[in-house]
Amino acid sequence: MRNLVISCLLLSFVGLQSCKKNEEQKKVVDAEAEKPVSTQCYKAIYEKDTLNLTLNTLKNGKIAGNMVMKVASATERTGDITGEFRGDTLFVDYTFVEVTNKSKTFKNPMAFLKRDNQLILGNGTMQTTMGVTYLVKDKPIDFDRVKYKFSTSECK
Repeated sequence: MRNLVISCLLLSFVGLQSCKKNEEQKKVVDAEAEKPVSTQCYKAIYEKDTLNLTLNTLKNGKIAGNMVMKVASATERTGDITGEFRGDTLFVDYTFVEVTNKSKTFKNPMAFLKRDNQLILGNGTMQTTMGVTYLVKDKPIDFDRVKYKFSTSECK
């Protein structure tokens, strides 16, 4: 009986140790995937509004970056963008804080159409379910009647 307990403990330690090695290997792979392959900056100006967007293309094809929104009728927003291209459309989540209230974080989905050297921020129908906001799949995203068309700009 005692030998059975000792061998079970020994096997569990070996199993736990191998799990730990897998986690360490996964962290190394994740860190490599997060290194940007390329960086592109964009700027959109509409009347008194200015939006600055930086997109990093990662090794795994995902997109990460940040955006600063200075809209005349609202508080300045700054935050991170994460997402991916599906065809010529970039679908992202914009996680941001308002400059005047940094204690509350917001998250909105966005869609950008890549046309020539521009990114066009689309207008889509959003729905919130159980605290998560997303673009409704059955409703088309309008990329024609829009305010913000981003042109390439120099990265700072």
